[in-house]
Amino acid sequence: MCGILGQLNHAIQVNEKSFNKMRDSLTHRGPDDTGTWISNNGFIALGHRRLSFIDLSKNGHQPMANENKTLWLTFNGEIYNYKELRSVLISKGHIFKSTSDSEVLLHGYEEWGTGLLDKIKGMFTFGIWDAQKKKLFLARDRFGIKPLYYAHFKDKFLFASEIKAIHLEPETTLTIDYTSVFDYLNYRYIPSPATIWKEVSKLPPAHFLVYDYPSGRIEEIKEYWKLIPGNEKPEVKKAVVKVDELLYQSINQHIRSDVPVGSFLSGGYDSSAIVYYLHRLGYTANTFSIGFEDWDQSEHQYAEMVANKFNMPFFHALAGEEQFELVKKLMYFYDEPIADISIIPTYMVSNLAAKHNKAVLSGEGADEIFCGYWWQKRMATMPPLSNLWWKKLIGILLKGYTGFLTNEYADAMAMGRFSEKEIKDLIHPDLATFLRNDSDWFYRHYVNQELSPLKNFQIMDIKTFMGELVLTKIDRSSMANSLEVRGPFLDHELVEYIFSLNEKAYYSPDVAKYPLYENIKQSLPDVILYRKKQGFVGPDSYYMNIDRYALTLKNGCLVKQHIIKADSLNLLIAQKDHWRLWKLYVLEIWWKQWV
Repeated sequence: MCGILGQLNHAIQVNEKSFNKMRDSLTHRGPDDTGTWISNNGFIALGHRRLSFIDLSKNGHQPMANENKTLWLTFNGEIYNYKELRSVLISKGHIFKSTSDSEVLLHGYEEWGTGLLDKIKGMFTFGIWDAQKKKLFLARDRFGIKPLYYAHFKDKFLFASEIKAIHLEPETTLTIDYTSVFDYLNYRYIPSPATIWKEVSKLPPAHFLVYDYPSGRIEEIKEYWKLIPGNEKPEVKKAVVKVDELLYQSINQHIRSDVPVGSFLSGGYDSSAIVYYLHRLGYTANTFSIGFEDWDQSEHQYAEMVANKFNMPFFHALAGEEQFELVKKLMYFYDEPIADISIIPTYMVSNLAAKHNKAVLSGEGADEIFCGYWWQKRMATMPPLSNLWWKKLIGILLKGYTGFLTNEYADAMAMGRFSEKEIKDLIHPDLATFLRNDSDWFYRHYVNQELSPLKNFQIMDIKTFMGELVLTKIDRSSMANSLEVRGPFLDHELVEYIFSLNEKAYYSPDVAKYPLYENIKQSLPDVILYRKKQGFVGPDSYYMNIDRYALTLKNGCLVKQHIIKADSLNLLIAQKDHWRLWKLYVLEIWWKQWV
């Protein structure tokens, strides 16, 4: 994986020394190589930090140009079908100087323009400077696996893999967006396209941006891919076979690399399935797991069973109380506060894996597409809208179908959810004007009245919980350790296929993740197949140290700078409201780091 950076100035030339300092703030994303390109007039610069996987030679160096140097590329990610696209482009007369997937993007843009995005499979963000059109083309992958931020000022445009690079631009001042702070308290993250800084935006997943340099304006921000649910009703066995084919193909493409690829392994369905498919492919991968001290449900013991079953090398580490201090380090790498409770074990397993491999596979996406979450199952048991029992019907009549689903989903995502009244009671009165009237606006945006409750929840999971929280956590924790994480369940053809089906073809009330189960049931131990689902989080008690929260928060920045009220904080402490305190604790640590 890599770190990318760009700066387009209008008033003065780019300061190369400052630009390279910004670029090198991303060294953890790419320690293997570094590069900067500055235009002849000195007003445009692209930067790159490289973590090398394909074509390790100098031919893979970035920023990379086409033959006549009219296009310049800086790219972060992996294009899994690059070999197939390379063959197509060669047949059309394109000449390649490397075997890298990066160069496929340059020639693909020459051939198809923005239509390139419809043809590539992978995880990516990239910027292409088109010197002939004098336009910058930015793009982010369909699910938001890789991050991209940008800031548009009167006399300059900046983009980067992480906000910290933009933060270092010497003439740029960033100011807190308090509406985003309060969004964080609702969601555990700050939803796209906003960030915690007023001046910086996220490019949302599945979007591209075109910046027109002569006019100094953003010409277009467009969603180039949408997940369109269908209602096909194939024979269930045929659907199972198709899932097997698509997943086998995806994992085979995801292990394309000039260096060995390992795998995270939790002992649950998803990562165990990946190891099973690796075994079928004849690929031996190092496997990595994290457990928790003094916990009989610690996942590493189940992971080791799977590794032994398929003769894969196994490595594990255990988290204890002392690892809680990692939150302080993580808030530097995250750039924004994010209160997912698995940030600590995810960082730890990434750190462990990075000692042995530069890339690993991981199971993100499987729960979203195969209905592995309890809240999805609750929606699946709801009768059709016309047959709802009277209490649910009354709720829908009062709130509307959209309001009903939004409220149900917000409750499922709670983990210390603050209601609008509770946030108003918590924050300093001077900041009340920054509160939204609708605290669940982000969920509401994705509700489709034409879809079933289950498919609505799946869409919200992909666009909100996964796209904004889970994938951000994975990217930052892994990149902090210069480790690339690849998610074969997030092959867009596999996801599109599942969503083209009637839900009865892939959801069973009796068998978790039915299509996946059917393909692995003969190969995994029963103790793995029938374990109760367990998130990668450790025991709840790990997050219940109220004294720790009180010590950090009572005399912290949030109280002293009049962000939250001391009496409201004391009430949360007295109530031992550990999930809300966890959110505030993360925000406090972030505030000390960045504000």
